[in-house]
Amino acid sequence: MGLGLTNSIGDTHSGRAFEFFELLLELLEPFSSNLVFPTHGIDIVAPHPVSAILQESEASIGAKWALFLSFSGSNSQMSMLKVSVVIVSYNTRDKLRKCLEQIEPKHEIVVVDNASVDGSPEMVASDFPGVKLIRNTKNTGFGQANNQGSKLATGDVVLYLNSDAYADPGAIDVLASVFDDPAVVAAGGKLLNPDRSLQNSTAMELGLWEIFCEQTYLEKLFPKSLLFSAYWTTRWLNVFDLPQPTPQVMGACLMVRMRNGAPIQQFDERYFLYCEDTDLCKRLTKLGQILYVPLATFVHDLGSSSANDPALGIIRYNRGKELYFSIHHGRLGAAVCFVLDRLGALFRLFAWALRAAVSGFRNQRAMSQVRSFWRVMTAKP
Repeated sequence: MGLGLTNSIGDTHSGRAFEFFELLLELLEPFSSNLVFPTHGIDIVAPHPVSAILQESEASIGAKWALFLSFSGSNSQMSMLKVSVVIVSYNTRDKLRKCLEQIEPKHEIVVVDNASVDGSPEMVASDFPGVKLIRNTKNTGFGQANNQGSKLATGDVVLYLNSDAYADPGAIDVLASVFDDPAVVAAGGKLLNPDRSLQNSTAMELGLWEIFCEQTYLEKLFPKSLLFSAYWTTRWLNVFDLPQPTPQVMGACLMVRMRNGAPIQQFDERYFLYCEDTDLCKRLTKLGQILYVPLATFVHDLGSSSANDPALGIIRYNRGKELYFSIHHGRLGAAVCFVLDRLGALFRLFAWALRAAVSGFRNQRAMSQVRSFWRVMTAKP
């Protein structure tokens, strides 16, 4: 998504303060964490307390759907639209297995494997014979692989689902039901962290101000500010369990209407990884409405695609943002985004170098972060 991969929201003021001063001065005892590439930007993130209101247990899908029907005044059954689920896999065998196990058998499934070496395609072929499997000989990227999968889809709607996203019972049907309205062109469900706390998955349109607030840490310092932290909207849309319009939803769980045997819009294959969903949603909004459907819940174990090399994930994320601004805002917009990304990397490089210096350069974690952010700062566009 636009500002990348998000951590759980609802962290307390004290938790944010500890995170900020650890990163900036490293004078406080650090929380135990590693370099993470969360979808909320380029940050070193420590665990935070989660607000109790976001930790309340989820009711069953059936009960919540009944609540929705009572609000809408409808007694109709859920949509009978045929759903095709497209999953892109890259070395996430165990998570892919769990993802497939939690999809109801009635749904058509297409797995596109991007040259995994962990046995993922072999596992799909042997244990899930009903799944349509595409084996790529190289990693073609997220968008291109999804486009490959959608060519085999025969449904009325296609659900692009990450291999590390797990559908709760009935969630796919609930998500598909909003497409009974012909004005709806796309929809996304509620994404939850593995502990079932709320995960950011909806946002406003991405602009340079949002990049500035991300890279200068303003969005973390003032998470409730409409000036510095207005990009992510999930917190506000989640107040009511009703479908609500939004400019974009995360590509980890994105359902798109099919027409004449193909999605009404496909991914731009110039993106390798990150921001391709932001670009797709921007084009989809010109064709109709995108809805956030909080009754359709999915657990998302985010960050799997960048877990082995977080610095490379950040580099690809920056390139995705810069490409997005080049396409939609011209060379000047892309140049400003490039500068902001590098200044953000320099800021984090300085913070970790300060921590390393305070420890007499014996802190291996700090030294590793310094090397990582040096890679990010010096990476080619």
